[in-house]
Amino acid sequence: MPETGNNHIDFNKSEQYTLSIRLSADGFSFSIYNPIQDTFISFMEKESNPSLSLTANLKLVFSENETLTLNYKAIHIVVVNNRFTNIPQELFDVDQVNDVFYFNHTKQTNEVLLWNKAHESQNITIFGIDKSAYQLLKTYYPEASFYSNQYLLSEYFAAKSHFGNTRKVYVSLTDKRMDIYCYERGNLLMNNTFEAHHLEDRLYFIFAVWKQLNLDQQRDELFLTGTLVDKDAMMTQLKRYILQVSVYPKNNIEQQALLDYASN
Repeated sequence: MPETGNNHIDFNKSEQYTLSIRLSADGFSFSIYNPIQDTFISFMEKESNPSLSLTANLKLVFSENETLTLNYKAIHIVVVNNRFTNIPQELFDVDQVNDVFYFNHTKQTNEVLLWNKAHESQNITIFGIDKSAYQLLKTYYPEASFYSNQYLLSEYFAAKSHFGNTRKVYVSLTDKRMDIYCYERGNLLMNNTFEAHHLEDRLYFIFAVWKQLNLDQQRDELFLTGTLVDKDAMMTQLKRYILQVSVYPKNNIEQQALLDYASN
């Protein structure tokens, strides 16, 4: 398990630290944050074994790293997948969660539905997590907080979108997918996830969203973040049609979003 950070961590003080766990189809990452020093003191990544279930992969990770079983001040678990639904807070009804979610997604039997209440965008994000994995994580971390990464990013970008009087589109990229968030001064206009393995796919979805929302090619702004493997080619193509294109300065928006949320 590759690890970076401070090699002289005093784990006798683990109850002063915050542990964050990120779950995705490709694998897991674990970061330990020291709020007193305002710094990350450890970061670990682990690729998942595709022949094993999510729960079996997690059990393997826990058996390999005893630092994950220590007591921490707070534990945040971030779920990364495309099984999420956003609805306005005024329409949210806990008794209708299953109906609303499975109207948009194929029903899965081994799934737990959770939700996060947004502050900036005034939405509720309902998201699914594998039931067996959830039960295992609750066994290790009974007091853990669970978040959809869509929720964290949505909150973070919503806060940033208040600046200026233009509509803003934020695109978070990985090598296999892209998440698109559109705002008008904090109001969420659209949030969706697309499979996008190639530059042509990424350009297609960005331009389709721009056209769908009738965004202004001269004034409205586009921000890119995440894994930009074809950055130069992508920027060249985008700037042929959209004047205001920027790469977001922070390297790990999701971690910053989690810290911002936890500090509020």
